[in-house]
Amino acid sequence: MIKARLNPFDVTMIVVSLVIGIGIFRTPAMVASATCTPFLFITAWVAGGFITLLGALTFAEIGARFPEPGSYYKVVAKSYGSLPAFLLNWANVFIINTASGAGVALIGAEYVAPLLLPVRAINTTNIMLIAASLIIFLLILNYLGIKSGAWTQNVLSLSKIILILLIAVAGLLTKKTSPEITGAALPLTGHWWQALGLGFISVFFSYGGYQQTINLGADLKDSARNLPRAVLSGMLIVIICYLSINLAYWRVLGIPGMSSAKLVAAETAGRIFGPAGARVVSVAIFLSAMGFLNAILLQLPRTYLAMAEDRTLPSFFKKINPRTQVQEGGLLFLGGFILLSLVFLRTFENIVNYVMFLDSIGLATVASTLFVLRHRAKKSGLDYHGFKMPFYPVLPIIFILFLLSITVNVLLHQPSQALAGSILLLIGFPLYLLMRSLSR
Repeated sequence: MIKARLNPFDVTMIVVSLVIGIGIFRTPAMVASATCTPFLFITAWVAGGFITLLGALTFAEIGARFPEPGSYYKVVAKSYGSLPAFLLNWANVFIINTASGAGVALIGAEYVAPLLLPVRAINTTNIMLIAASLIIFLLILNYLGIKSGAWTQNVLSLSKIILILLIAVAGLLTKKTSPEITGAALPLTGHWWQALGLGFISVFFSYGGYQQTINLGADLKDSARNLPRAVLSGMLIVIICYLSINLAYWRVLGIPGMSSAKLVAAETAGRIFGPAGARVVSVAIFLSAMGFLNAILLQLPRTYLAMAEDRTLPSFFKKINPRTQVQEGGLLFLGGFILLSLVFLRTFENIVNYVMFLDSIGLATVASTLFVLRHRAKKSGLDYHGFKMPFYPVLPIIFILFLLSITVNVLLHQPSQALAGSILLLIGFPLYLLMRSLSR
């Protein structure tokens, strides 16, 4: 039995770290290359923020109506059946999150290594050891209790917010810019809407992750009232951080400068702060990496719990320590897989790229359960007094149509990834039958 131990601030900080990972320090270069002009670049981030806010509103109501552990899986299972829920979640649970956690830990280790080690000691082995040590350290903190993991999350999330806003404000106020820089553009090939559509793919995935917060519905005190507040507050913080830092990137580097930058944050900070800028960005990336990894360790075991209750994972994953509220076996399983992913990281990263096609389909499916939940509540005559999304059903429909347009964009421009993602989806069917058999 899960006892609510988290408060709204804890969950708000988890939202922030699930969304703000490594992406915002890199993806703006991809968006600049795709959109080519300042207007389209800024439009992509503003429109992406608006659509994401619609998504946050949608998931705020889903979380309020369905405050269960592992809701991201369970609400699909309750609405459409266990098989669709498993097919849409198995790759995300067993491959994407573990590979992402390992990859992010490795990137964090790469950026913190120069601050910890002499130059001659910086090599692949030592960076791997730092990454493994960071994973084990966060694993221990989360094993001590969900509240211990939440305190760690709060420190990491607040630190990354402060550093991102520091870079953003410095870039917006710096005099090291000119009309030539801000007005520069790349040649636009094709139609403007095609360029904007390509930019949306990177923007959308930079804004993603907040939806996983509903997995903690049972851990949050007065979840029906507080989960919507936490999700919306967290996403407003993210949107402010993203818009401000992207305006700073554009003001300092311009569109051509961003598109050619390997690490757009480092280039921007270097021009503003000089040699010290690299250290500022290294710390910011390290904190972002650790915050994202810690957020995975906090919420993903609740999905294991939901799947075990639905008999698509063995009952072993249902065991919860009543004192710490930690699924000790599930947490160690997750941590072990993340550590194992460090060894096979390149292979896992390739798989993650292919599964990107499925993310928007899965998100649209979960978002559509709002219509099922409302219909069932109306049919049963239940008196619901929690959060309700404004302008229903128009806004959730707009959000779902946007997600489907992202799927079409990936299908048209990255067909091999879409095909591989579809194959992974189908592989889930025999795995589902195996898990059902084992759960008996």
